[in-house]
Amino acid sequence: MERIFRYVLALLISTVAGFQFVQVITRYVFETPVMGLEEVAMIPTLWLYALGAVNASREDTQIRANVLEIFLSTERARHILLVISESLSLVISLWLTSWAWDYLRYAIRVGKETPTLYLPTLIYESALFLALAAMSLYVGWHLIGHIRALWRGGRELDTPIDHEHPHTSELDEFQILEPQEDKTHG
Repeated sequence: MERIFRYVLALLISTVAGFQFVQVITRYVFETPVMGLEEVAMIPTLWLYALGAVNASREDTQIRANVLEIFLSTERARHILLVISESLSLVISLWLTSWAWDYLRYAIRVGKETPTLYLPTLIYESALFLALAAMSLYVGWHLIGHIRALWRGGRELDTPIDHEHPHTSELDEFQILEPQEDKTHG
């Protein structure tokens, strides 16, 4: 799944950048803008935003204000806080998804089109509902993971949190990027 997101997001951002490059060249060099290019560029741009948010939810790397974690002393307390925050996130996400569903039904009923090329706006208006639905699923998945960790228990939940050297997913990525010693020759 990670590979799919990586390639789709790279393709979308390259497409958006390509459209912007063409628009700048045609408008400022040739002094002839390409009519409808903004309408076409809207499609990959909105899908890029939506799928980027889904990817952050999948990786559990959304921007968070983890201020309360400073006051926690064990992993058990951290998991309890995460269960509370993920539960609130799930409620809000499902609420927004229901609003997006209402908007999608409206967009289907109205059948709007773009003003210049007459493309159906449903192509990019559906991104909001699909992204919020996927984000709700991932938030629910992470919530279940934290509940399972608490349910299983174990000594690792009683380990103290190291506030001086916190563990983050970015540290895991740096571990992967660091060159490994050659164990056959060394």
